[in-house]
Amino acid sequence: MAVEPVVYGASDRPPRGDYGRARDDYTCTQNWSAYTDADHDTYRRLYERQSALLPGLACDAFIAALPSLGVKSRIPRFEEINERLKPATGWEIVAVPGLIPERPFFELLASRRFPVTDWIRKPDEFEYIVEPDVFHDLFGHVPLLFNPVFADYVQRYGAGGLKADDLGAGELLSRLYWYTIEFGLIQQADGLRAYGAGILSSSGELRHSVTSTAPQRIALDLQRCMRTRYKIDDYQATYFVIDSFQQLFDMTAPDFTAHYAAVRSAGDLAADATIASDSRITLG
Repeated sequence: MAVEPVVYGASDRPPRGDYGRARDDYTCTQNWSAYTDADHDTYRRLYERQSALLPGLACDAFIAALPSLGVKSRIPRFEEINERLKPATGWEIVAVPGLIPERPFFELLASRRFPVTDWIRKPDEFEYIVEPDVFHDLFGHVPLLFNPVFADYVQRYGAGGLKADDLGAGELLSRLYWYTIEFGLIQQADGLRAYGAGILSSSGELRHSVTSTAPQRIALDLQRCMRTRYKIDDYQATYFVIDSFQQLFDMTAPDFTAHYAAVRSAGDLAADATIASDSRITLG
C-alpha cells in the first residue's frame, strides 16, 4: 500500500523525499550508494562547523555521546550506528523518506525505533533548511539516544503519543516534543546549555538560545508548554528549561488526560506570549 507524505506547519511546497520507497510503516532502506561525493562533503562540513560550536553551548551529555555517531567524513551507514546504539540503550535508527504522520511516528518511537530522514540538503541550503534532513536527524537527535534516561523519555513520549492520538490530543503533545526533544534547554551546574536537536544542529539558534537576551526562558511546566504554539521558520521566542533528564522523565510519568482537559479549557498561547518576569530564568 502506497503511503503519502505529510506537511507540518505552513509551507508552499510539497515535502521532498521519495515516498514510493516507503513501507506501510513509512520506513525504507537507506540508499547509501546513492549519496554523491557532494552529499558526503556537505555532511562533513556541517559536522565540522557544528561540532566546533558545541563547547559552552551544548549539554555535557550530548558532547560526551557525539563520538558514538562514528565516522565524521561521510554520511554514516545506519547499520554501523545501530551496532553501537542497540547494545547501549535498546534503540535503533530506521530510514524514512521524509516527514511522516504522527501515528506512525509515535509507533516507531514507542518501539524504540527512531526515524531518520535519509536525504541531505543541497549546498545552497547549508545554513538553513525547513525540513529535517539526515544531518539534522543524525547529529541533532541520535547522540542523546545513547543516554539511558533520555532514551527512555523518548520511548515514553512515543507511547504517550499513541494515547494522545486516541484522545485527539496529538497536537498538544507535539508541543512537548517541540519544546523538549527539538528545542529544549537544560540548566547545568556551570550554566545553561542546549539539548534539543533543532538547536544543536543549527549554528545560529545554538548561540541565540543559550546566550541571547531576546527570548524568554521558563522552567518546564507541562501545561504551559502544551498551551504554547511554536514557530517553524524563525528562532524560538520561548524556551523551556529542565534541571536534568531524570526530572524530565519523572515529570512525564503520570497520565496526561487531566493535562489535556486543563490545556483545552485554558486555551492556546502565542509562541511569544510573555509571563511575569519573576517566573523567567535569567542568564548568568
